[in-house]
Amino acid sequence: MKINIPDYVNKILKSLDKEGYEAFIVGGCVRDLILGREPSDYDVTTSAPPDEIQSIFKNYKTIEIGKEFGTIVIVQKEGCVEVTTYRSDGEYKDGRRPSEVSFSNNILEDLSRRDFTVNSIAYNENRGILDPFNGVIDIKNKIIKTVGPPLDRFNEDHLRIMRAVRFATQLDFTIEENTYNACKELSDSLKYISAERIRDELFKILLSNKPSKGIRLMYDLGILKHVIPELIQTIGYDQKNPHHSKTLGDHILCVLDNTPPKLDLRMAALLHDIAKPITYSVDEKGVGHYYGHDKLGAKVSKTILTRLKCSNDFIEKVSVYISNHMYQRNTKKKGLKKELARVGEENIFDLYELKRADMICKGTNKDLSLIDKRINQIKEILENNEPYNKSHLKINGNDIIALGFPKGKLIGEILNYLVEKVIEHPEYNNKEKLIELIRNKYK
Repeated sequence: MKINIPDYVNKILKSLDKEGYEAFIVGGCVRDLILGREPSDYDVTTSAPPDEIQSIFKNYKTIEIGKEFGTIVIVQKEGCVEVTTYRSDGEYKDGRRPSEVSFSNNILEDLSRRDFTVNSIAYNENRGILDPFNGVIDIKNKIIKTVGPPLDRFNEDHLRIMRAVRFATQLDFTIEENTYNACKELSDSLKYISAERIRDELFKILLSNKPSKGIRLMYDLGILKHVIPELIQTIGYDQKNPHHSKTLGDHILCVLDNTPPKLDLRMAALLHDIAKPITYSVDEKGVGHYYGHDKLGAKVSKTILTRLKCSNDFIEKVSVYISNHMYQRNTKKKGLKKELARVGEENIFDLYELKRADMICKGTNKDLSLIDKRINQIKEILENNEPYNKSHLKINGNDIIALGFPKGKLIGEILNYLVEKVIEHPEYNNKEKLIELIRNKYK
């Protein structure tokens, strides 16, 4: 099998070969090339020790991101390539990393320490494909299977359980039966893994073509309780509402799959109805209602994302999407301007992608022209530079103080009053008219 390697990567392989060292591209990039996918990055494995790698590439910019583990990054304008010395791992004592790493001269020894067969394939132009664990066959059969006994692999590094789910989701593969059973048996070991490592795998799952597959797998394997346990109560939850033909869990996963692959938006989709079970009420006709689930859901999402050690900016943006995700059928232009003020111009169209997905997945009224109408109205507001927040006013706090008003809360109250006025009457947004409004209201 011939694999086309980019010139900037091949140059590294040839430089190592010229100095008498073996070198192969390895892991996910080989797997992706076999699948006809464009690799996101390239990894090289070599018999050259780290000091030799640095010496051979002394005319390049290099980064030591893990020299003790044999990894040197070669920086080129086309992309960075991680070059790692063949190695064998010592005993894993903490379910995370080996107690020691030994460098090796044997490519097969290096491949044998890797997690899954589809990631344990190496290639160079001289030797062709090295595939001691039949990873190519597993790629053909769309199977995720561990290298060696799955219990051993998962006990070495518990995060590999999440990685099995992630690869099955990203590649749309099936987890092999013994590997699947081992994931299930050892699922509770994820409680020993840091929130940051779990979060990073979750993020990759969310950005897959069909992220719902990963969430369902996590639930089936007993992993979800260690990632976002709050989602478990949504699985199979009957919404008892004529506007929803799906269970709550199925609705959430449908929305997730129908939102664009932007991380904050996908996370908002996953959590947008998280508070429905705790806001449930039923009317005299037996219809379920979830008043305030959007605002409470925003608060719950902050708790979840804080636990996952997400950044404050990310948490805030997801929270804003969730608290504003409800579609209001009778919203007028004034309401859209207020929504713009709450959400921000940079987020408003993504919010409407979430609303669109939410409407698609209700399974009843799917008149998406209503969403398109709102989007066009918002574009019109922005194109016409119609004011909708304090920063757009042709007057500021200092101007109001100059009129004789004292510093303090009253200034903010006056500004809010003016925003309300100019939202409804954009033509009022000139300094003279705003001063007139202030004097008429606050004599």
